[in-house]
Amino acid sequence: MGTIKLKNIRTYSYHGCLIEEGKIGSDYSVDLEVKTNLQQSSISDDLKDTVDYVLLNNIVVEEMAIRSNLLEHVAQRIITRVFKESKAVSALKLGVSKINPPIGGDVEAVTIEMEESRK
Repeated sequence: MGTIKLKNIRTYSYHGCLIEEGKIGSDYSVDLEVKTNLQQSSISDDLKDTVDYVLLNNIVVEEMAIRSNLLEHVAQRIITRVFKESKAVSALKLGVSKINPPIGGDVEAVTIEMEESRK
């Protein structure tokens, strides 16, 4: 088993429960870690034998572009698509961070993390 990590995928998105968040938007950061068997690809040196991290990045960017009220909701969409589109992923951990959230305090980011294994 091995791990592929995409760290700090940055997007400008429009998530949040406030009307202003849907109009103004804000900066987000996404961290995605997937578990997969890297043994075959380490021998074959062939992309078809591993998880394509370009695909993973595209999934994150596309799902972050679809507005959600809650970070949990967009995170679950990302998780669902990763499992659907990359059969080699056995488990994943996902963190979605809203940078400088509008919560009336000096907070760098709010992050939700979700972990899931293939069923």
